[in-house]
Amino acid sequence: MSTKPKLTVNLLCKEANIFAQKESSHFEPALYGVTDGKAIGTYLEHKFQRFLREKYEYVEGSSAKGIDFPELEVDMKVTRITQPQSSCPFKSARQKIYGLGYSLLVFVYDKTDDSD
Repeated sequence: MSTKPKLTVNLLCKEANIFAQKESSHFEPALYGVTDGKAIGTYLEHKFQRFLREKYEYVEGSSAKGIDFPELEVDMKVTRITQPQSSCPFKSARQKIYGLGYSLLVFVYDKTDDSD
């Protein structure tokens, strides 16, 4: 039996803010020289999932399954500030008008490589 609290949308938003603040001042050597936005996005998504797993009980989805937090009906996207997300989650014009049916959690990053 888990002693971790169940993740809620409010907690997800709170933890996303904490994670973003922490990552904003963190320089990641593993990403030095990496220009592939998908690789950076996947790296940050996995890191955020690990961050949450330490504190909360929740059902973890995957990009292959279509949604990152299925119980909360929230999907996560990571995009670069200079090149916003080009993959559109909408499958039709109808979805664009009436919505996806789930919420999006979006992390926006600014990446610079410093050799020091």
